[in-house]
Amino acid sequence: MEVVHKIGRRKTAVARVYVSEGSGNITVNKRDLNDYFTTGTLQYKVRQPFTLTETDGTYDVKVNVYGGGITGQAEAVRLALSRAMCEIDIENRGILKPEGLLTRDPRMVERKKFGQKKARKKFQFSKR
Repeated sequence: MEVVHKIGRRKTAVARVYVSEGSGNITVNKRDLNDYFTTGTLQYKVRQPFTLTETDGTYDVKVNVYGGGITGQAEAVRLALSRAMCEIDIENRGILKPEGLLTRDPRMVERKKFGQKKARKKFQFSKR
Protein backbone atom coordinates (compact mmCIF):
# COMPACT_ATOMS: atom_id res chain seq x y z
CA MET A 1 0.00 0.00 0.00
CA GLU A 2 1.30 3.43 -0.92
CA VAL A 3 0.88 6.55 1.22
CA VAL A 4 -2.65 8.02 1.23
CA HIS A 5 -2.77 11.83 1.44
CA LYS A 6 -5.97 13.65 2.49
CA ILE A 7 -6.92 17.12 3.74
CA GLY A 8 -9.46 18.01 6.43
CA ARG A 9 -10.67 21.45 7.48
CA ARG A 10 -12.65 22.87 10.41
CA LYS A 11 -13.16 26.60 11.07
CA THR A 12 -9.72 28.00 10.13
CA ALA A 13 -7.74 24.81 10.91
CA VAL A 14 -6.26 22.78 8.04
CA ALA A 15 -4.92 19.25 8.54
CA ARG A 16 -2.86 17.31 6.00
CA VAL A 17 -2.78 13.59 6.77
CA TYR A 18 -0.42 10.95 5.36
CA VAL A 19 -1.55 7.37 6.13
CA SER A 20 0.66 4.32 5.51
CA GLU A 21 0.72 0.74 6.80
CA GLY A 22 2.51 0.38 10.11
CA SER A 23 2.13 -0.19 13.83
CA GLY A 24 -0.31 2.58 14.81
CA ASN A 25 2.06 5.51 15.43
CA ILE A 26 0.37 8.91 15.12
CA THR A 27 2.63 11.98 14.91
CA VAL A 28 1.21 15.50 14.79
CA ASN A 29 3.59 18.28 13.72
CA LYS A 30 6.58 15.98 14.47
CA ARG A 31 5.30 15.36 18.02
CA ASP A 32 3.50 12.38 19.49
CA LEU A 33 -0.32 12.51 19.48
CA ASN A 34 -0.50 12.48 23.30
CA ASP A 35 1.96 15.39 23.53
CA TYR A 36 0.16 17.56 20.98
CA PHE A 37 -3.46 16.85 21.97
CA THR A 38 -3.17 16.65 25.75
CA THR A 39 -6.80 16.05 26.77
CA GLY A 40 -8.46 12.66 26.45
CA THR A 41 -11.43 14.12 24.55
CA LEU A 42 -9.24 15.44 21.73
CA GLN A 43 -7.27 12.17 21.54
CA TYR A 44 -10.57 10.28 21.31
CA LYS A 45 -11.74 12.55 18.46
CA VAL A 46 -8.54 11.91 16.49
CA ARG A 47 -8.68 8.12 17.01
CA GLN A 48 -12.44 7.85 16.33
CA PRO A 49 -12.17 6.84 12.63
CA PHE A 50 -9.81 3.97 13.58
CA THR A 51 -12.02 2.87 16.48
CA LEU A 52 -15.20 2.76 14.38
CA THR A 53 -13.55 0.88 11.50
CA GLU A 54 -11.73 -1.43 13.95
CA THR A 55 -8.29 -0.68 12.45
CA ASP A 56 -6.49 0.47 15.64
CA GLY A 57 -2.74 -0.17 15.39
CA THR A 58 -2.83 -0.96 11.66
CA TYR A 59 -1.69 2.34 10.12
CA ASP A 60 1.03 4.90 10.79
CA VAL A 61 -0.16 8.49 10.48
CA LYS A 62 1.80 11.70 9.92
CA VAL A 63 -0.18 14.90 10.37
CA ASN A 64 0.66 18.51 9.51
CA VAL A 65 -1.92 20.82 11.04
CA TYR A 66 -2.03 24.61 11.31
CA GLY A 67 -4.50 27.42 11.97
CA GLY A 68 -7.39 27.73 14.38
CA GLY A 69 -7.49 26.41 17.92
CA ILE A 70 -6.72 23.02 19.42
CA THR A 71 -10.30 21.68 19.14
CA GLY A 72 -10.70 22.82 15.53
CA GLN A 73 -7.38 21.17 14.69
CA ALA A 74 -8.46 17.87 16.27
CA GLU A 75 -11.71 17.88 14.30
CA ALA A 76 -9.85 18.75 11.09
CA VAL A 77 -7.54 15.75 11.67
CA ARG A 78 -10.59 13.54 12.30
CA LEU A 79 -12.18 14.57 8.98
CA ALA A 80 -8.94 13.97 7.07
CA LEU A 81 -8.48 10.54 8.68
CA SER A 82 -12.08 9.60 7.89
CA ARG A 83 -11.56 10.54 4.24
CA ALA A 84 -8.34 8.51 4.16
CA MET A 85 -10.08 5.45 5.65
CA CYS A 86 -12.74 5.68 2.92
CA GLU A 87 -10.06 5.74 0.21
CA ILE A 88 -8.30 2.73 1.73
CA ASP A 89 -11.49 0.66 1.88
CA ILE A 90 -14.82 1.79 0.38
CA GLU A 91 -16.68 -0.36 2.95
CA ASN A 92 -15.60 2.10 5.66
CA ARG A 93 -17.86 4.76 4.14
CA GLY A 94 -20.97 2.93 5.34
CA ILE A 95 -19.58 2.92 8.89
CA LEU A 96 -18.32 6.51 9.05
CA LYS A 97 -21.10 8.37 7.19
CA PRO A 98 -23.93 7.63 9.69
CA GLU A 99 -21.65 8.87 12.51
CA GLY A 100 -21.23 12.21 10.68
CA LEU A 101 -17.46 11.92 10.32
CA LEU A 102 -17.43 12.59 6.56
CA THR A 103 -19.37 15.87 6.83
CA ARG A 104 -17.38 19.09 6.57
CA ASP A 105 -18.69 21.40 9.32
CA PRO A 106 -19.33 24.72 7.53
CA ARG A 107 -19.69 26.88 10.65
CA MET A 108 -17.20 29.74 10.59
CA VAL A 109 -16.77 32.93 12.61
CA GLU A 110 -18.98 35.70 11.27
CA ARG A 111 -17.09 38.82 10.22
CA LYS A 112 -17.24 42.04 12.21
CA LYS A 113 -19.27 44.78 10.52
CA PHE A 114 -18.24 48.44 10.48
CA GLY A 115 -20.22 50.74 12.78
CA GLN A 116 -20.75 47.84 15.20
CA LYS A 117 -18.91 46.50 18.23
CA LYS A 118 -18.77 42.88 16.97
CA ALA A 119 -20.47 40.80 14.29
CA ARG A 120 -23.96 41.34 15.71
CA LYS A 121 -23.48 43.39 18.88
CA LYS A 122 -24.14 47.09 18.37
CA PHE A 123 -22.90 50.15 20.23
CA GLN A 124 -25.29 51.39 22.92
CA PHE A 125 -28.13 53.40 21.43
CA SER A 126 -28.87 56.81 22.91
CA LYS A 127 -32.12 58.49 21.98
CA ARG A 128 -31.19 61.86 23.54
